[in-house]
Amino acid sequence: MRDFWQRYRRNKGAVVGLGLLIFVVLVAIAAPIIFPASPWEMAGAPFQRPFGEYPLGTDMLGRNVLSGIVHGARVSLMVGIISTIVAVALGLTFGALAGYFGGIVDDALMRFTEFFQTIPSFVFAIVLVAIFRPTIYSIVAAIAVVSWPPVARLVRGEFLSLRRREFVQAAVVIGESHLKIILTQILPNALSPVIVMASLMIASAILLESALSFLGLGDPNMMSWGYMIGASRSVIRNAWWMSTFPGIAILVTVLALNLVGEGLSDAMNPRLARKGRA
Repeated sequence: MRDFWQRYRRNKGAVVGLGLLIFVVLVAIAAPIIFPASPWEMAGAPFQRPFGEYPLGTDMLGRNVLSGIVHGARVSLMVGIISTIVAVALGLTFGALAGYFGGIVDDALMRFTEFFQTIPSFVFAIVLVAIFRPTIYSIVAAIAVVSWPPVARLVRGEFLSLRRREFVQAAVVIGESHLKIILTQILPNALSPVIVMASLMIASAILLESALSFLGLGDPNMMSWGYMIGASRSVIRNAWWMSTFPGIAILVTVLALNLVGEGLSDAMNPRLARKGRA
């Protein structure tokens, strides 16, 4: 871990991204303490400009914009993390089976994966959420369904490469089961690129959830950054702060995750990092 951190902190942008991400996570955790009242409640007069009584102003219904952003961080991070965990689990399962067994199993699973990749991700997510009604569960499921195929293809490639290594062949010779070989021999050596991809997938999931909420397909019971931007688009000329500050929150969070992903890539693949700098 010490060597990993030393390699990670060489990337100054990644360190800044980690600091920003930690800040966003702490704000999300402390949201009920910072703003114990519901973000849906009227806090003051409508259309109050920022940097006054309310630091980021109020919206058309008098709701505190800062409270909405703080509580929206919980929704965005929750959707991003849970949908990524589900997508990675699906991708690992399909990719590991396809890469390890090969042959007919590989062909069948990869054709199934390609079927999902032929459908535009955003359109597919909209259809799924619309069919199952916009709730936090349907949004998480839709994002996971459209996100797992790239993970499956990545894991398949890693397994195809690793299954021919000597330590795997030795495990086969001594009679270890397929499941044990996959879980204890190959999977730990294939996780590095998956972890890097997962950090970037969280950022993509946050953007996708924001886009769905912007279109009115978010959970109506949860305040989110996308909903705040979508609800204020009709008054953007007169109340710019209502959409600007949630947009900045999305920008900062996604940028932080991308910087962290770049740092993880450098730390886990030092040879590639040196080649890139050269």
